[in-house]
Amino acid sequence: MLTAMTFFERFEADILSGKKTITLRDEAESKVVAGLVLPVSTFETGRWFCDIKIVSVAPIKLSALTQAEADAENMSLPQLHQVISDIYPGIEQLYKIAFECLAQE
Repeated sequence: MLTAMTFFERFEADILSGKKTITLRDEAESKVVAGLVLPVSTFETGRWFCDIKIVSVAPIKLSALTQAEADAENMSLPQLHQVISDIYPGIEQLYKIAFECLAQE
């Protein structure tokens, strides 16, 4: 079970504003359950910037991503595919983790 989560700094403003409400992760980073509250920090520096509450976790294939997932990530579908390919090259099986932002700095 994960006890914390990190995001690239470029996603911080979208998370804090509520524009980004899901994250797509590989199996190693999918060990969370609905209701779990996690501290969130930046990947680059480890700086805490909010807590999130996990809403749901569901497996999803890269090829099955739709505009709905892109909207929840606050980007276009082509952008989403590019970001996922950059972070998880060659991975088809992902996990969609829906969350809500709680405490903020």
